[in-house]
This record gives sequence, structure tokens and C-alpha cells, in this order.
Amino acid sequence: MMLRRGFILFLPQLVGLLVVACCSMSIVYMLACTPKGDNQQLALPRVHSPTAKEGYEAILQEREEQHRNYIISLKKQIAQLKAELQGRTEQLKNMQNQYPDSLDIQLDHSKPEKAQANLLAFLRSQVDKAEVHSGVKLSTEYAAVPFESFTLQKVYQLETGLTRHPEEKPVRKDKRDELIEVIELAVGSLNKPDGVSKAKPHVYTASDFVEGIYRTEKNKGTLYELTFKGDAKHQFKKIVLFRPFGPVMKVKNENVNMADTLINVIVPLAKRASKFRQFMQNFREVGIQQDGRIHLTVVYFGKEQMNEVKSILENTSKSANFKNFTFIQLNEEFSRGKGLDVGARFWKGNNVVLFFCDVDIYFTAEFLNSCRLNTQPGKKVFYPVLFSQYNPSIIYGDHDSIPSLEQQLIIKKETGFWRDFGFGMTCQYRSDFINIGGFDLDIKGWGGEDVHLYRKYLHSNLMVIRTPVRGLFHLWHEKQCLDELTPEQYKMCMQSKAMNEASHGQLGMLIFKQEIETHLHRQKLSSKKT
Repeated sequence: MMLRRGFILFLPQLVGLLVVACCSMSIVYMLACTPKGDNQQLALPRVHSPTAKEGYEAILQEREEQHRNYIISLKKQIAQLKAELQGRTEQLKNMQNQYPDSLDIQLDHSKPEKAQANLLAFLRSQVDKAEVHSGVKLSTEYAAVPFESFTLQKVYQLETGLTRHPEEKPVRKDKRDELIEVIELAVGSLNKPDGVSKAKPHVYTASDFVEGIYRTEKNKGTLYELTFKGDAKHQFKKIVLFRPFGPVMKVKNENVNMADTLINVIVPLAKRASKFRQFMQNFREVGIQQDGRIHLTVVYFGKEQMNEVKSILENTSKSANFKNFTFIQLNEEFSRGKGLDVGARFWKGNNVVLFFCDVDIYFTAEFLNSCRLNTQPGKKVFYPVLFSQYNPSIIYGDHDSIPSLEQQLIIKKETGFWRDFGFGMTCQYRSDFINIGGFDLDIKGWGGEDVHLYRKYLHSNLMVIRTPVRGLFHLWHEKQCLDELTPEQYKMCMQSKAMNEASHGQLGMLIFKQEIETHLHRQKLSSKKT
């Protein structure tokens, strides 16, 4: 009862406080909503005042003037933005003219069909600029861009080849042009005005470039991070660029019929009858029995062991019923280039694929098809990178016996290496070989003639297909470097001899053989004592 009586007595006071609060809020609202003039607050006219109508008209007129001024200000800002956009567009056009390869594509998202057409045109131009339809002239044998071959399970690549150096100049034209373009784009970006700083900007040049790193994800693109000198010591500028890859485009879809494409295998030879017997075994099994579209030309120098070589050839001819061979004998000092040149020019039939081969080469039927598919008269010549076998006595030194030849021919780091410094085994049409001028017949003995011919093709408009192949092997044999060789030839011969023996790890085991045996002996004695 006491609480209810107190609440009844307090209720009139609570109502009075609520009325006062509502009135205060109304006054505040009216004051806040009263329109203001330029210099002072406009007074709200009283409702019953004779000037109320004129007062409201004045207020409306003042508000209209304020909105008009605001619209004029917005129009000025829009005009300024349009001018800045026009300036940016002109800068973009200038960049497109300067770097058409990477920037000559405009994507108008309001017109998706036009954007798609521009993109397709750009990608087609990239295909046209690449070495797809025809070859380009190159300066040296190192400037050629090698292909990488692959199957469903494996990739055969040159990343671990012996010609790679820890530091080298980008002699390959595509790599050199790529890095130059990236640096120039970065310099142009650094020199673009930012519109904020009023200080005189630093003009960057390529000499300010410190270092860069890049990596390529083959299904996405290439990322570049470039570092330049800054405005002060210990300050740097960093530019990050990305070159996106376009979608895969179909360039050609054609049927290739190689049923009647004959390969003329040309082998220069002097002595080495035992090696020729091994070669003919491979030739019979693969070339005659499996492939069947093949001709053999043997160019023999001198007369020593000649009868034995001819006997091997004739026996194979009789046993395999094989008549597609030619034997040419030259009474002169051995010259590989001369033998191949004579063999190529001796052919009198229709245009034929020439496979320049050595007697210590093993090939498969798959390779013969690669030889056909990667050559085209007036268009392409094929320079396969073969897999060179290490010395079997070293590779299998800890085995009870050396495996058969077929079991040895596996592509592993321990068994051999990609012979990417050699250009002797090659396939080309006879017409291309004749038109290019053939071999330099002044080169005698071992080495040099193959590189000379390779450079001729690089300097022409023919496309040179350079790729490792899984079906072509160089069989190990002890190499003799004769005193009659020139100093340059002798050096090349000795380098080849050193590389042919074994891998670095296997050679290291031979060098430290004594230390290893000493260690094993000590371990044996120690175990006996315990």
C-alpha cells in the first residue's frame, strides 16, 4: 500500500517532466531545421504574421540558389575528371604505341563482342610473332630455343644438360628480348607522374636497375619482381609485373601420312668392323623388320677391314632379303663431313629424308617416326638431342655381370646424360641439305663439321627442331684423341672423353676409392676387436 501511494503521488511530477522534455526537443528540432543564409540563420516567420508567405518564398528561393551553386560545382568537378581521364587515355595510347607487344589490346567491357575480338586478334598476333609457321634467322647455335619432349608419364627436358652454366648471358633471343622489355616497362612505370608530389621527380633509367627475379607457371604466366635504386641511400623502388598467358589456341589440324616416306641412313666409316656388326644388328631389327621404309648408305674410307664390313652388309642383305643399301668406298683419309656429304649427293632418287648417323648409335622405330614427323622440305630440319651412355664397366662395376645392351638403354641420371653439346645426328630432306651448301669439306678428322652445318641452318629461314628424344642413344666406346687433330679439335675430343665415362658421383667414387677402402678396412678391424 505504501508503494502504491508513493507512486500515485509521484505520477503528476513524472508527467510534468515528460511534457517539459517534449517541448525542449521540439524547440531544438525547429532551430536545427531552420534554413541558414550565407552569413546568418534565417528566422522562422510566425504563422499569423502578414509576411509569412513572403518569408517562405524567400527561404525557398535561397535553398534553390544553394542547390544551383552545388550543381555548378559538381559540373566543374565532372569536367575536371573528364580532362584527367582524357590525359590518362593519351598516356595509355602512347604506351601502346611504345610497347605494342604487351599493351596493344583494349577491352571494352560495355561491348563484350568487340573485347573478345581484340583479345583473339592479340593472341593471334602473338602466334604469328612466335616461331610457329616458319623459322627465323639466329646468330649462333646457342640462340636456338630447344623443345622439350614428353609422354603421358614422363617429360624429357634439358634442364640438367651439360652446357648450362651457373652464370651466363641470356644469349637466347627470346629470353634476352623478354628481360629487356620488362625492364623498359618498369622504367616507364617509375617515370609516370603520380599527380601528388610537387617536387621535381627523379627520372629513372635502366642504369638504376639493381636486380630482378622471375618465375613462370606455365599454365598462368610469368611473375617479375624488379628492384631499382631509390632517391636516397638504402632506399629502393620495387616494381612487380605479371605477364599473363592466353588460352591455348588451335594453330593447325592436319593428317600426316608417312607411309611412303623413305629415310636414307648415311653412315661414314673407317675400320671399326666389330662396331659395325653391332650397328647392323640394331639396323636389321628396327630398320628392316619393324620399320621397313629405310635405305642404308655406307661411305667407307680406306681398305683396311673393308672386306669384313662388306661381308657383314652382304650377309644382312641375304638373311633379311634387304636390297636397299649402297656401299661407297673412298681411298682417302677419314673425314666425317666428307663421308656424309658424298653419301647425301650420291642419292639419285626422289627427295628423301637423310638421317646422318654414326656407327656407335642405337635407334628405335619410334625415333624413325620422329625423324619423319619433324622434317619438312623447305620448312623444318630435325636436330635431336640423344642420350649418351656412360661406361658400363663403371656403371655396373659392383654387379656380378654387365646387363645386355637393351637392358642398359634406360634414361636415368646414373646411366648417361643428354648430349646437348652434340649436333652430329640430324634428319633433314636432301633438298634442304643441298640448298644450304652441305658440309664444309675443308674440315678434316673428328669434330667441327656438324656445328658448321647446324649454324648454316640457324642462319637460314628453316625451322630447327631441337629436342631430347627417348629413342636415340650414343653407345659408350673408348675415345681416342689423335695427335693429328688441331688444338681446338683435340680439346673438344678430350672434353667429350671426360664426359662420356661416368656421372660426377661415380667419378668421385673412383677418385676417392683408396679413402673408401681404407675406411672400410678400419671399420672391419674395429668390429673384430669388439
